[in-house]
Amino acid sequence: MTGDHQVGPDVPVGDAVALTRALVRIDSRNPSLVKGAPGESEIGVFLARVLRSWGMRVELQEAAPGRSNVVARIGMAQPGAPTLMFNGHIDIVDVDGMQHPPFDAAERDGRIYGRGSSDMKGGVAAMCAAAVRAASQGLPGELIVAAVVDEEFESIGTRTLVQEGIRADAAIVTEPTGLAIDPAHKGFSWIEVAVRGRAAHGSRYQIGVDAIQHAGLVLAELHEYELTELPKRTHPLLGRASLHASTIAGGVGWSTYPDACTITLERRTLPGETAADAMREVHQACARVGQRVPTFSAEVRHVFSQAPSNVAIDAPIVLALADSLREQGETVTYEGMSAWTDAALLNAAGIPAILFGPGDIALAHSAEEWIVVDEIERAARVLTHLARTWCAKDASWLR
Repeated sequence: MTGDHQVGPDVPVGDAVALTRALVRIDSRNPSLVKGAPGESEIGVFLARVLRSWGMRVELQEAAPGRSNVVARIGMAQPGAPTLMFNGHIDIVDVDGMQHPPFDAAERDGRIYGRGSSDMKGGVAAMCAAAVRAASQGLPGELIVAAVVDEEFESIGTRTLVQEGIRADAAIVTEPTGLAIDPAHKGFSWIEVAVRGRAAHGSRYQIGVDAIQHAGLVLAELHEYELTELPKRTHPLLGRASLHASTIAGGVGWSTYPDACTITLERRTLPGETAADAMREVHQACARVGQRVPTFSAEVRHVFSQAPSNVAIDAPIVLALADSLREQGETVTYEGMSAWTDAALLNAAGIPAILFGPGDIALAHSAEEWIVVDEIERAARVLTHLARTWCAKDASWLR
């Protein structure tokens, strides 16, 4: 497909499955992850054109040069009427190693195959279709549809969305949950430990300080902590907190004491835990090593963190979504999401945000990625019902 998508207005109004196919056919690999990737410009222009043709008020909101969120609105913001946001990302990861063509959106055995089909163009299509369907009979409130860039890297799309002051009384992030309600997910912290030693010839143990060996002592401390303390920290939907070593690098040769060794760590955090908590745990592990080994020296550096996300199971948006699932004949299931999502940023901005969408998160980024066609339509029906009932309520119901 070319950069100027004339096919946009030809997607039937409210057709979630047709829109999924069209989105999957567009290469929207994230350029921050894949060198030379095209980014989200093409898919953003296409989706904006589709949503305008469906009667939505659309703007392209630049999050970075050539990378714009699609922000569409339908209905009218009325005093006392709640607003609802549907949020989903339009960037995808690399396609290396895929077992099928990544962008042909082939349909086999009731599935659409392609990179991003499950994560999460099916969800984006379902939320767009639901918004226009819900508004077809008139809405007392307003629906905001935000198709954002860069969720797969630094989430500059949703960060820009909230920085620009776009707000709603609640949000559904249509990540692939298999139609389960996911009110919570873990956060993470990336931490680097740079251990310093003293270089020396391998025969000169009197003066050499082995940075790699000392790094191993830190890992042993953290391993013990991960086995004994973190299992005590649990969440009913997310399980336990965790910590693992991600990379290790050091040394220059067989016969040289290494003067440096760097280890990187990832700490998966539960609601209520912070990046500062994770940093403190690593500092304490280093301090314990230092008490036993006088020559130990290390610097601990925070690299990057994303906060956990958590919405109470009895929050208005959770209850409303559960009601909509029942009304559409679906089973109500509550789960915790294994991956991090933009819901955490929306919650931090004061917008209660939960996850619900078609697809299987286990297929995200995988060699074979697909989404069940029927699940896209079922998600769209549930979201349509939710939008109608949510916007028909009085805002006092939210308090």
